[in-house]
Amino acid sequence: MPHSTHKELILGIMVATTGISLLVLWYHKILKPRTSMNFPRLLSLGKKFDSVSLPDESHSEHGASVVFRRRQLQILEKLNELLSNMEELKEEIKFLKETIPKLEECIQDELGGKITVHKISPQHRARKKKVTTVQRPATSNSSEEAESEGGYITANTDTEEQSFPDPQALNTHIEELKLDVLLQKVDHLRINESNKMESFELLCDHKEKFSEEIEFLWRLARAYGDMYDLSTNTQEKKHYANVGKTLGERAITRAPMNGHCHLWYAVLCGYVSEFEGLQNKINCGYLFKKHLDIAIQLLPEEPLLYYLKGRYCYTVSKLSWIEKKMASTLFGEIPSSTVHEALYNFLKTEELQPGYSVSNYMYASKCYVELGESQEAWKFCNLALLLPIVTKEDKDAHKEVKKIIDSLKRRKANKKNHKTTEKVK
Repeated sequence: MPHSTHKELILGIMVATTGISLLVLWYHKILKPRTSMNFPRLLSLGKKFDSVSLPDESHSEHGASVVFRRRQLQILEKLNELLSNMEELKEEIKFLKETIPKLEECIQDELGGKITVHKISPQHRARKKKVTTVQRPATSNSSEEAESEGGYITANTDTEEQSFPDPQALNTHIEELKLDVLLQKVDHLRINESNKMESFELLCDHKEKFSEEIEFLWRLARAYGDMYDLSTNTQEKKHYANVGKTLGERAITRAPMNGHCHLWYAVLCGYVSEFEGLQNKINCGYLFKKHLDIAIQLLPEEPLLYYLKGRYCYTVSKLSWIEKKMASTLFGEIPSSTVHEALYNFLKTEELQPGYSVSNYMYASKCYVELGESQEAWKFCNLALLLPIVTKEDKDAHKEVKKIIDSLKRRKANKKNHKTTEKVK
């Protein structure tokens, strides 16, 4: 690498470091004194405003309302400004993380001892062992951003051609299948967790032939969601989520009355939100809820939809004050739900398909714990322990169930001790 490039890299690091230092200094000296308040103080602002007498407030109740709203907006503006600055700081740190390895390579080049390390994810290794891949010219990732439904900003939505394990022809010898036969085979393979990758490969092999068919398109979007679940690499997961969301959006545009299109588009919106900042995360949540409700209307007997709806309701019931305010600022309404609504959907899932999943039982037991119904919580925990552990989600849910059981045991022991103490008194 030329010596001038070394200087540019070093200069870039110095400039980035200086930028971060100035930002931190500015935050501590200027922004922090004005915005440093904890949640209890934020939540008690209403009481403080009532105790402050202003000339405008003394004239009428209308004036007091205007002043109060103006101050609320000022607080939200400060919070938005702080969030924006935090996003800029994250970008600076990301730049440093990307630049330092390059600097290390430059130093190794100078010393004549360049060392290259190529990491391969488990999915790449499995694919290399299983099939013979077709080499294609490498294509650069697009840095352009596209705006999709709801004003959501997506980067690299044209990532179907990125250098991930998603070639147009995965096998050198492709068995040509008719559409109905292909769909049946794909659905059958997907029943088994270990065959989901093969199902994905089969769909990719026929992508050029059937990409205009709706039944093929939503299954391909679903397969990208499966690959998101199977992958352990963050960049791969992000790639699969973005491509799948793009395919899902294409599917609902072409078939707005197909419930499966709305279902998997909602799921992929949820996956994409895992890699986004607060604003896009809230936007994804809005799209998730919107298309989930449409899917429930079109597929009222699909248990997965009620499980997902229960997860959404449970999460929204736990939103903080600031998250709700941000959502209302963006969409004009505050998302609301309750633990009772969440429980209703988990029980509906169980009604449609008894023993649906370990996770469904786990969330139902959590709801019962919060509602103070310990006996029902015990019941669903025990049901969860009877189910086999098949997926990673099952494994995580099983661990959570054991934590809930431990919590219920402690609560029971505390009640017993309390009763004993009362008797002694």
